[in-house]
Amino acid sequence: MAVTGWMESLRTAQKTALLQDGRRKVHYLFPDGKEMAEEYDEKTSELLVRKWRVKSALGAMGQWQLEVGEPAPLGAGNLRPELIKESNANPIFMRKDTKKSFQWRIRNLPYPKDVYSVRADQKERCIIVKTTNKKYYKKFSIPDLDRHQLPLDDALLSFAHANCTLIISYQKPKEVVVAESELQKELKKVKTAHGNDGDCKTQ
Repeated sequence: MAVTGWMESLRTAQKTALLQDGRRKVHYLFPDGKEMAEEYDEKTSELLVRKWRVKSALGAMGQWQLEVGEPAPLGAGNLRPELIKESNANPIFMRKDTKKSFQWRIRNLPYPKDVYSVRADQKERCIIVKTTNKKYYKKFSIPDLDRHQLPLDDALLSFAHANCTLIISYQKPKEVVVAESELQKELKKVKTAHGNDGDCKTQ
């Protein structure tokens, strides 16, 4: 029922779409004023970016909050080279999904795999990542499961480590896979502008 509710929200949202640079960019405007912007690979329909924007209590538009995709460097153009180098050495957290899994990558973590602990916290509905040497700690939720009101399942969680990057995967429940397939069918119905022929608010 929860999945149906979320899908109904997506169906009834005001949507605009644009094909640009090999990406299908879709902007959603919900009745409560929230905005969601997504970018898909034009050929594979793989989700590349998802971000949200909400209005403040005074009605002003807030900043876009990234949910999926690689964050842009903050103010890199204004930083001295030594500061950029120092920033690049810090752990970088990002989400990049696959067709079958939600996936997160944490770069600049040089420790061996047996140092990491990755588990699902049922009570707080989040994933907790920490190291036995107490050098890193991260807690994050899976908004997709919250929207579908689905439980966290430790059995669906796994992780790997290579090239100083911790890769955390959570296998998508069948309900999410079905919902994503239905959404792609729905998006095909949206009139899509090409290149600079139209304006899409996802930019």
